[in-house]
Amino acid sequence: MSGHDTPIPMTSSKCGPLSGVAQVPGDKSISHRSLILGAMAVGETRITGLLEGEDVLDTAKAMRAFGAEVSQHGPGEWSVHGVGVGGFAEPENVIDCGNSGTGVRLIVGAMATQPITATFTGDASLNKRPMGRVTDPIALFGAQAHGRDGGKLPMTIVGAAEPVPVTYTVPMPSAQVKSAVLLAGLNAPGKTVVIEKEATRDHTERMLAGFGAELTVEDTNEGRKITLTGQPELTPQDIAVPRDPSSAAFPVCAAVIVPGSEITVPGVSLNPTRNGLYTTLIEMGADIAFENEREEGGEPVADLRVRASETKGVEVPPERAPSMIDEYPILSVVAALSTGTTVMRGVKELRVKECDRIDAMARGLEACGVTIEEDEDTLIVHGMGQGGVPGGATCKSHLDHRIAMSFMCLGMAAQNPVSVDDGAPIATSFPVFEPLMAALGANVTRDS
Repeated sequence: MSGHDTPIPMTSSKCGPLSGVAQVPGDKSISHRSLILGAMAVGETRITGLLEGEDVLDTAKAMRAFGAEVSQHGPGEWSVHGVGVGGFAEPENVIDCGNSGTGVRLIVGAMATQPITATFTGDASLNKRPMGRVTDPIALFGAQAHGRDGGKLPMTIVGAAEPVPVTYTVPMPSAQVKSAVLLAGLNAPGKTVVIEKEATRDHTERMLAGFGAELTVEDTNEGRKITLTGQPELTPQDIAVPRDPSSAAFPVCAAVIVPGSEITVPGVSLNPTRNGLYTTLIEMGADIAFENEREEGGEPVADLRVRASETKGVEVPPERAPSMIDEYPILSVVAALSTGTTVMRGVKELRVKECDRIDAMARGLEACGVTIEEDEDTLIVHGMGQGGVPGGATCKSHLDHRIAMSFMCLGMAAQNPVSVDDGAPIATSFPVFEPLMAALGANVTRDS
């Protein structure tokens, strides 16, 4: 089973101004989808800028297990020889998706309408996460799921031998669930319809259209309605993966909170379904400029120039949550070093991520001297102003990469060092985090 067997305790200490260029990794969401849709196309898909973190590498292994030929040709340069829609082979072994909720849910969707059986597992964190949100809709296609403890991994999926198209309203804002249903719909005859009441990241829709699927998107009284015509022949693509806005969030926020900093983060995706953090930071008073705006791989991108700023607390509207759901942990760090109170509502989805991220950030920030309020759907941070957080605590990462990196950023601006009990999960999404931050001037060390 995947897992971080040896914890890597880490400490971050107050540093001088951050400066330089932060070349963050490729977008994790787009990297997963590039491999999966490449495996479902006929012919060779070539990918540049692929994120080579553990989560994405686990998806690459899974596509090989289903019969696709997946090869690496150089740093970030990969190719996928696909087997076509409906062409997955039955894997010989258990599919280990490591720490990746995105990976397992999308892969389950992709194989659910094919007449094969596969068993999925993951690390200790992933095996605690709810899978019913995906197994419920794939059952409508005719697939069966046999998991443990009310629908958790390890889980065996028996794909539908004669799938039927479905119309499904996603009960919560979740790009993973929407994408799983669309991927399942690829091998179902007729039209599969997905309705989402709140728009979520739209990488799957963009990429399906790029691969040649017949897909329409319209706004209706019910919500955003996506209609996919099943059983297409997908055409292989050349995909340039933009840099991940969720990974860019860490050097960006570190530069905002460390006095005197000025950095550039080139080529970051500005997909409107992903840019809620940057909208919020600017509302708080952060000095962020978007330069050289352009399009790469069907996605809007720009170079970000970020300068240290004295920020103030704001109320983040709940409808913004889907566009920044992964960024609330690092936003709460900026909030702690702002003046006034920051209120984050509509964030209950954070409780079922790699860990309960509301609880993890609340307990860690409290240990560092910050006053927190919370309920099931809300996180409120009472800011202490620039340089006002005492720090000096060891925080639990709960096998969550974003929790670990958030507390490492806090340590760069707190009065005393901040530690995490285990920084090993950082490698799942941002394997170059430590050297990248060190090159900018941060002081992040592994504890012996």
